[in-house]
Amino acid sequence: MLLPVVGLEMNSAMDDISMIQQRHHLVVRELGGEIDLEIGPGDDDPSFSHTPLITVPPQESSADDHEENKNMAIVSHLQSEDQELLKSLPAKRKKKVVKRWREEWADTYKWAYVDVKEGTTRIFCSICREYGRKHRRNPYGNEGSRNMQMSALEEHNNSLLHKEALRLQMASKDKIIADKPIYVKALMSKSAGSIVEAALKRDPNELEFIQSVQEVIHALERVISKNSGYVNTMERLLEPERTIIFRVPWVDDRGEMHVNRGFRVQFNQTLGPCRGGLRFHPSMNLSIAKFLGFQQTLRTALSPYRLGGASGGSDFDPKGKSDNEIMHFCQSYMDELYRYMGPDKDLPSEEMGVGTREMGFLYGQYRRLAGHSQGSFTGPRLNWSGSSLRTEAMGYGLVFFAQLILADMNKELKGLRCVVSGSGKIAMHVLEKLIAYGALPITVSDSKGYLVDEDGFDFMKLSFLRDIKAQHRTLRDYSKTYARAKYYDEAKPWNERCDVAFPCASQNEIDHNDAITLVNSGCRILIEGSNMPCTPEAMDVLKGANVLIAPSIAAGTGGVVAGELELKEYNLNWAPEDFESKLQARNNFSLYFFFFIGAISSNLCESIGQPFNMRNDKQPFEAIKQTYQRALKTAAEFGYQKESPEALIHGAVISAFLTIASGMSEQGCV
Repeated sequence: MLLPVVGLEMNSAMDDISMIQQRHHLVVRELGGEIDLEIGPGDDDPSFSHTPLITVPPQESSADDHEENKNMAIVSHLQSEDQELLKSLPAKRKKKVVKRWREEWADTYKWAYVDVKEGTTRIFCSICREYGRKHRRNPYGNEGSRNMQMSALEEHNNSLLHKEALRLQMASKDKIIADKPIYVKALMSKSAGSIVEAALKRDPNELEFIQSVQEVIHALERVISKNSGYVNTMERLLEPERTIIFRVPWVDDRGEMHVNRGFRVQFNQTLGPCRGGLRFHPSMNLSIAKFLGFQQTLRTALSPYRLGGASGGSDFDPKGKSDNEIMHFCQSYMDELYRYMGPDKDLPSEEMGVGTREMGFLYGQYRRLAGHSQGSFTGPRLNWSGSSLRTEAMGYGLVFFAQLILADMNKELKGLRCVVSGSGKIAMHVLEKLIAYGALPITVSDSKGYLVDEDGFDFMKLSFLRDIKAQHRTLRDYSKTYARAKYYDEAKPWNERCDVAFPCASQNEIDHNDAITLVNSGCRILIEGSNMPCTPEAMDVLKGANVLIAPSIAAGTGGVVAGELELKEYNLNWAPEDFESKLQARNNFSLYFFFFIGAISSNLCESIGQPFNMRNDKQPFEAIKQTYQRALKTAAEFGYQKESPEALIHGAVISAFLTIASGMSEQGCV
């Protein structure tokens, strides 16, 4: 069933990109066949200024080629009196005619559209809805030809004002009317349905958060039906303990001031201090911050540590920014947030758009403002933070989780074709350990398409991929070196034949059609590397096809454990190269590989301070293995069979919720 979303009032100066593109394509379709972009000197062609752009559908000319050369296609739309007037006008000398607006002109000037202003046809910027240079009138006046208008528009598109308008439009997506309906799943229990209904009523515009709430409520339906008291507990849990929204002013290298919006959602601290990522991306908004914080709360509840969940970030885009600009932004961001940070309050970690460089700047400003250096932020591999294994452990843990699932099926990863989406740190570490296990990873992707290598990646190719990413080059460059590799624009890797899928890009990267394609490609196991990678419709398709799904809150436990270990033992300072050499030692691969994930026994401090030896061989993999077994055990207790595609999802969610609910009950109404 579909429920419409009532959005906020739209700012006329900042239209949503999708709506702009829809309008643009509508105009393109209705313009039809051909227009003249370059004509002789003089006024604009009158036929162009009177051409109907919106109300008249495209016409198919029935005249022969001789009649087409007389350019009567546009004139046929005018009134009979105008036709007589046009026939009496002297013919203009044509220099060049560009045909097929939608194929050539619209592709080149994708942010342009044609409209009539004060009786004159103009070529407008789709961002600020103005024509000419820098939001002023056309510098060439009303007499400028369309070719001159295009030159003015191109200059305008390259102007700072236009780029700033584009940035503001990207950063204001949370203000845009949500024209996409929320997909609401049918629930058997009225009590469970009332929770979703209340969330929809309170936050109707937070699409990502509502989607994550529905997934959790669907998994908890049997729990709530057995104990109606959990309805009130869930309603309290769904309201974050603290939501911080603030402005982040910063100055670029040209001395110009900018303002972005910062977020930090400390979702729940029932079990302990918050831990959670920071995301710097233009699409970041409150809905995404809440959904990520909710997911992190459930993930930390499954870990061996008593921790809460948080998330945050900003709509700031670090791409294309200098180190100095990123430093200024990070320092301004921490100027507001530092008072809510601390080892016993909340510590951030890496997420999309936030890496070693950003975490270093953030921690430096935090230390300066707080006046102490207790603990460290989880994530950066810097001297002051010791050996950071969080992203490695996250990627490695996904592969190990897949190995646990396959082991229960009496299978192994060796020889299996695996598709991986994304090309960030987690995706690269997934590739690395798939190769080490003998699997055949064949894909990576970015925002523009995906790369497939039918021969599979090896360690040498992986090193080349990392060099490409470090140099900010496109994945297409890989195919120039390896002839068997191909890069597909505007496509996703889910149509490639595979046995196991690792979506590691972003939320909702697999939609309904992608899920159908993935099933038809032979996929039988899906390991969630990103948070909520599947839309609700995609989840229905995968479950219907008996694809076993490992939820990110369980499969990503390794990152939580490694982050907490490096925080507690931050004096440990292994060189990354030494750690990698230990990881790749064939005989003790398992031991070294998951030492930080599994070493959680009471003698942890003693073990960390000593060299590796075989007395530790019973500790590897314990954290992730215990999470896997715990999820299956809880699922069985509530009637979900081990072979069910929903077993791991429901078991993990139920186990995490019951842990949090127990703490909330003990602490009272707080």
